[in-house]
Amino acid sequence: MSNFLTSSIGKKVIMSLSGLFLILFLCVHLTVNLLLLVSPEAFNAGCDFMALPFIKVIEPVLALGFIVHIIWASILTIQNQKARPAKYAKRNQSQNCTWPSRNMYILGALVLAFLALHIATVWFNFKFGNITDHYEFVSTILMQPVYGIIYIIAAIMLGLHITHGFWSAFQTIGFSNDIWRKRLECVAYFFAFLFAVGFSIIPLYFMVFGN
Repeated sequence: MSNFLTSSIGKKVIMSLSGLFLILFLCVHLTVNLLLLVSPEAFNAGCDFMALPFIKVIEPVLALGFIVHIIWASILTIQNQKARPAKYAKRNQSQNCTWPSRNMYILGALVLAFLALHIATVWFNFKFGNITDHYEFVSTILMQPVYGIIYIIAAIMLGLHITHGFWSAFQTIGFSNDIWRKRLECVAYFFAFLFAVGFSIIPLYFMVFGN
């Protein structure tokens, strides 16, 4: 078992499973965030639900999922760079693979940078601050043009990351063939569109109509 976990394919499987787990989290997170467009009461109720004890138990698991995904992605990227001949690295691969597939690590790093900003400005205050009205707190932040634009860019980067990451995760764990790959690519584009548009419309709404 230890040999499998330390092998290249083992690392890819772990990274793929952690990535799929994070997509499930994003579905829940987007659902709660979209309540901002419903009403203050709806969003505050959603935040209260996320603060329930059984939800809090999931937080360490979620954090572990992020850490594992980031570490294994970094290791695999470094290993691939070392194993790739210089001529191959310089060759234009645009005819064989998409731009997101060639820049998965960069896209992931940009999403991670926004995640760090989001944790510092929102999650930390949710967790340790004395916030009585979560809707007012979040909406005030999203009205800020700089933060809102960064939020939208991060949502687009996340969508691009998922266009390749989703179906390739299933391919890594062996659930892919010529037929299923086309289907999984369609599902990947659905999730990419869902997250990119779903997360983007929230700050856009507050920047346009919030003031």
